[in-house]
Amino acid sequence: MKNMPEETTNPQPTGTQCDPGDVQENKGITVLSYIGILFLVPLLSKKDSKFAQFHAKQGLVLFIMELVLMVLMVIPILGWIIYVVGIITSLIFAIMGIMNVVGGKCKELPMIGKFAGKFKF
Repeated sequence: MKNMPEETTNPQPTGTQCDPGDVQENKGITVLSYIGILFLVPLLSKKDSKFAQFHAKQGLVLFIMELVLMVLMVIPILGWIIYVVGIITSLIFAIMGIMNVVGGKCKELPMIGKFAGKFKF
């Protein structure tokens, strides 16, 4: 019977878990990713952290969504309704994102998380 090769440990995040050292070191600043324009802080200051970059890019998508909602608000009645629903959704996504940061997870936000991967900085 041949010896089976041993599985090597993968240093990249698997599933929803990120590198524990990266998470511990950058958790505090990464929370800013989901607070409006403050996503720029981890995006620009923690370029070497995959954890911070992952969440900062999601914060960027969330911020763009909020800007689009503000533009739609100029449309009477329908735009206002879209704005209110969108802002509530944005708040829920921000809370989910902050919970993922605190939990040390690299988990995409529903609906908008897939767009964050398109940004290459």
